[in-house]
Amino acid sequence: GPLQGAAVRTDTVCPPSFPEVPPDRPLANEPGRVWAVLCGDTGRWRAGAFSPAAASAAECPELERHDGPELFLLVQGRVTLLLADGVGGVCELALEPLRPVLVTAPHAGFCPDGSHTGIAFVVERDAFTTEYRDPTGWRDPSGCEPPSSGP
Repeated sequence: GPLQGAAVRTDTVCPPSFPEVPPDRPLANEPGRVWAVLCGDTGRWRAGAFSPAAASAAECPELERHDGPELFLLVQGRVTLLLADGVGGVCELALEPLRPVLVTAPHAGFCPDGSHTGIAFVVERDAFTTEYRDPTGWRDPSGCEPPSSGP
């Protein structure tokens, strides 16, 4: 297998990276897909529906990190993000309905109630490079921090 910490693979997305859709009308979304790009604005952003097939952290063999931030917003069910902690471990962040999270850390996601039982709306850049590694392979300070106990 790959060396610990080495990039497993990379992927580059170039604009336009989304389907052409008719404006001012509801968009189609196919249930049961992990990631479905819905629409976008060339060179700026794209949006999609994220519905993880994994049902636990143990089912997430790798984490991904884009070279730009992603905004996650839970819209249905339950989705938990698995975030690299920057020292070779991970922490879990359960998304809350209509409470957006801007993600820059290496991450993956799972639906704790079963495959594809939750959906998050995601906004990301229209052009980016993604790096994928084993969860233990992310050792840098861009990872998650323990939740604060404050208000």
